[in-house]
Amino acid sequence: MRLEEFDYDLPKSLIAQYPTPQRGESRLMVLDRHQGTITHHSFKNLIEFLTPGDLLVMNNSRVLPVRVIGKKETGGRIELLLIPSWNGTKGYWEALVKNLGKTKGKVCIHFDSNLMGELTEIKNGRGKITFSDGTLVESFLKKAGHIPLPPYIKRDDEPLDRERYQTVFAEKDGSIAAPTAGLHFTHLLLQGLREKGIKSTFLTLHIGPSTFTPIKTEEIDKHQIEPEWVEISEETATKITKAKQLGKRVIAVGTTATRALEAFSNEEGQIQPGQKQVSLFIYPPYRFKVVDGLITNFHLPKSTLILLVSAFAGRDFILKAYREAVREKYRFYSYGDAMFIM
Repeated sequence: MRLEEFDYDLPKSLIAQYPTPQRGESRLMVLDRHQGTITHHSFKNLIEFLTPGDLLVMNNSRVLPVRVIGKKETGGRIELLLIPSWNGTKGYWEALVKNLGKTKGKVCIHFDSNLMGELTEIKNGRGKITFSDGTLVESFLKKAGHIPLPPYIKRDDEPLDRERYQTVFAEKDGSIAAPTAGLHFTHLLLQGLREKGIKSTFLTLHIGPSTFTPIKTEEIDKHQIEPEWVEISEETATKITKAKQLGKRVIAVGTTATRALEAFSNEEGQIQPGQKQVSLFIYPPYRFKVVDGLITNFHLPKSTLILLVSAFAGRDFILKAYREAVREKYRFYSYGDAMFIM
């Protein structure tokens, strides 16, 4: 398959710039792969499509306020998106760089009176930054860091984004973007799911730049995904094994949970707990080994994410659903509405 086969037309007015006034008020499109049907609901009605014993697997990574602004020694403004290095190296951060201009060698950046940084190994808008005092970085981010909203949200981050661009179950710091399918869940909905006998468990995938990296090769299989850090506990692996043994569905909340589960699975669909870097690229005709259902948002055309959902539900079915979503004026992308593929 070629990349152009995963394109669709989307009016810019349907790209959500803000979340719904209250969490959980989003719409829900339900795709039944077996019946070939598309129906329209509210996300709070998700519970109607789940049965006791189903297992929801959610990504509990927390978004860090890692978009930071500093000044070069020349006085010019410079913006960086810090990428946490979760490979054990804490002496530096990798960073995406804007407003750098022409430069050679190292760049000294002033953040405040107590914190400076030295940017090195600069290439193609990316580099490594070493801070003058690594112990001050966390407090600086809390005080002056910005929530790294995706580039298609055409506004600066606001105080509301500190809460709303974060899932209610986020607990492990490390992402530069939210696992957006999880943004729709409220504590009340989670409680209702538990009361109905629907199970849940968590894994951690720290989302990096690959989420927004466009595919630049017309031949899909030539694209490579940048590795991201994943951890799946023994407890989560056991819950998945038990659900499978009982003939219950394992439902991934989001494409990140999907990639993590499939990357940690053997050919028989058994999850091997542990932690490692993952760069699994899922596209048609991938054979899913673990995931039986998928809750996800609506994704950019010709992106790795629309390729993943197309692998799960079929390209023609997904594009049909997207055309219907446009006609029905669904809200798209990170702060947009949701889809449940079962």
